[in-house]
Amino acid sequence: MATKSISVEHLARIEGHGDIHLDIHDGQVTRCEFAVTEPARLFESMVRGRPFAEAPYVSSRVCGICSASHTLTDILALEDIFGVEVAERTRAVRELLIYGSFLQNHATHLFVFAAPDFLGHKSIFPLSDADPALFDQALALKGLGNELCTQVGGRSIHPITAVVGGFTSEISSDEYLHLADQLEQMLDFALSCVDLFDGFSTVKLQTEGDMLAMVEEGAYPVIGSGRARFVRSGDEFSAQDYRSHLEEYEMGHSAAFLAKERATGGPYMTCALARVNASWKELTEPARFAAAKAGLRPPEWDPFANNVAQAVEVVDALVRCAGLCRKLAVDGFDGTTDPAPFTVRAGRGVGFTEAPRGSLFHELELDEDGRVLSANIITPTSQNIANLEADMRKLAQQLVDAGAGVDEIRLEVEKLVRAYDPCLSCSVH
Repeated sequence: MATKSISVEHLARIEGHGDIHLDIHDGQVTRCEFAVTEPARLFESMVRGRPFAEAPYVSSRVCGICSASHTLTDILALEDIFGVEVAERTRAVRELLIYGSFLQNHATHLFVFAAPDFLGHKSIFPLSDADPALFDQALALKGLGNELCTQVGGRSIHPITAVVGGFTSEISSDEYLHLADQLEQMLDFALSCVDLFDGFSTVKLQTEGDMLAMVEEGAYPVIGSGRARFVRSGDEFSAQDYRSHLEEYEMGHSAAFLAKERATGGPYMTCALARVNASWKELTEPARFAAAKAGLRPPEWDPFANNVAQAVEVVDALVRCAGLCRKLAVDGFDGTTDPAPFTVRAGRGVGFTEAPRGSLFHELELDEDGRVLSANIITPTSQNIANLEADMRKLAQQLVDAGAGVDEIRLEVEKLVRAYDPCLSCSVH
């Protein structure tokens, strides 16, 4: 029986460049590769020898969407080295900055990348004619994320106000209250987004890999916790010890590093769905109710559900950030955002946050003068690629067994890749 080959060169509607290669012979998927074709970007090398204060601003350039996450994760690694303890108010403002990038990313992924798959369009642009109200509201949601990052971080991407120990400036009470109003006004649209994405039909698929997310008792953490957990295996560990639990490796067909869980040797997924699985009970009430209405309850192992999980996180972010802004406006947090004092010293530090696309680890080592000796960055997409390939193979085989043709298999595999929300530029960093 002849071999059928499916190749997608430079898959559209994802961040970065990647190819899909599938071979099907005698009813069996014999080859399944997701090849990242981005060139090396050398961010870990270019900070070597630089003063520590430059490192966060260099690492923020890893990603235009997740730049706040990279900046703050580097800052956390530096604070780990210097033994810096920040004020409660600084922690609250950092959370706002992280969530600003969540709103930016999730709005872009859901409406620019994913939605056209389900609405019968090749791109976002026909949606502006087919449903201009939805198009305008989607852009407004993205714009609100930009505004939140600008107000808190100094500009919409590559923030400049966040530094070791705090922030160089902070907005006024009136500006916080205005942000809170804007966030609350977007809530009805966000709730409708959960219903919209829940209503889209997808092939039922159960990943066999694990899921990884930050955890903290009584919280839905995106920054501030040093604990991570594999949802399926229950393996929980300190971010400081990440090398003992995560293993990076290379594959010949991809320019990116891949990752696996050391304890099991298996691949895993880190994403909004992993966070919902790990901390569902800690979602804000409107977000948890919206998730329950959509049937999104842990454990949920369908990677296509990541679209719904992101929509749920938009609701959660709006409610959570409005509350933070109102509390910040009345000085409801202890301390200030003025940078805490510290002494430069040599050492190794690890920063850990939840970027929009999943768990993000930065490791820095400094000399006694505060210059970078080495750096390591493990991005969500590099952690996800191995699990994505495994899910692609399983999905393709499932469709072959059901008698699907080449065109249907290609479409559904493309949908799966986009559901993972990969950033292939980040994966090579």
